[in-house]
Amino acid sequence: MRNRFWNTLILLLVAVTVIHAQARPFEGVTLRLITHDSFAFTEDVLTAFEDETGMTVEILRAGDAGTMVNQSILSKGNPLADVLYGVDNTFLSRALEADIFIPYRSPLLESVAEEFILDPEYRVTPIDYGDVALNYDVAYFTDNELSIPQSLAELTDPIYSGLLVVENPATSSPGLAFLLTTIGVFGETGDYTYLDYWQELVANDVLVVDDWTSAYYGEFTLAGGDRPLVVSYASSPPAEVFFADPPVTEALTGAIVADGTAFRQVEFAGILRGTEQEAAAQAFIDFLLSEPFQADMPLNMFVFPVKPDVQLPDVFVDYAQVAQTPVNVSYTDIETHRESWIQAWTETTLR
Repeated sequence: MRNRFWNTLILLLVAVTVIHAQARPFEGVTLRLITHDSFAFTEDVLTAFEDETGMTVEILRAGDAGTMVNQSILSKGNPLADVLYGVDNTFLSRALEADIFIPYRSPLLESVAEEFILDPEYRVTPIDYGDVALNYDVAYFTDNELSIPQSLAELTDPIYSGLLVVENPATSSPGLAFLLTTIGVFGETGDYTYLDYWQELVANDVLVVDDWTSAYYGEFTLAGGDRPLVVSYASSPPAEVFFADPPVTEALTGAIVADGTAFRQVEFAGILRGTEQEAAAQAFIDFLLSEPFQADMPLNMFVFPVKPDVQLPDVFVDYAQVAQTPVNVSYTDIETHRESWIQAWTETTLR
């Protein structure tokens, strides 16, 4: 009788151990994630994933998206991490041509719109998107009875002289996106090109600064500067409402998302070639597309989830905007011409 009891107990313990192992398939695995400095999340969301899978996620922040991609290319075959998150469509071709990713098609991509799946080989997985767009100081435009420009061409009108601050495309991601917007709208050939447009912006006293922080928190009127128009993101207005102290009930800023004024940025994640944790990396890609992480992104990174069924927070629903017809420049054209476009822009705008 005693032997039967102990045998039953042992069998139960074995069963519990098996079930536990199945529930935590990556027990003891450390997954390394390389990402940009803007990567943010709610700790509880990541902790729940780690508890469910048994893995530990180690995060390596590597500066901006361009620096992160360059580091990953230089360490190809002996990667600094297992998964890369945060390469966008302005740097995507560089990463794909360097062959730093291995393919993985997540089953959770089934509900993601085709417009976000830029690589048919699934070497990268779209995770989020947002629009680089002109932002304006609502109070300034109201107080000065100024109309809000609804096209890039309007920015050359003398009534907007000295009102716009932009970022240098050689040193800033939104700056590059805005340059691409002007290329997509005005083109490189014909009677009036993107360089002609920039010459007119210079004549209208556009201010160029090195980065988004200097533009938004230095020169923008909302932060005490004297420029009520700034190149930022269409999701910046809900951030201003969300972080306002004291709280506000009306938007302090607005985004201009009229046809031909915004550039769609899509961020991707990919499994780095040379990883020894491919199965765990696939699970992490699935996690990035899961409802908990997708729903967590808007109020942490102020981007939109690519999963259409994810419920957005109220502040996003009320104040964020999405461009219905964003400007499109293919990622292959960007890779081919990026440096020559920036060089031509520099010679036209800064010299």
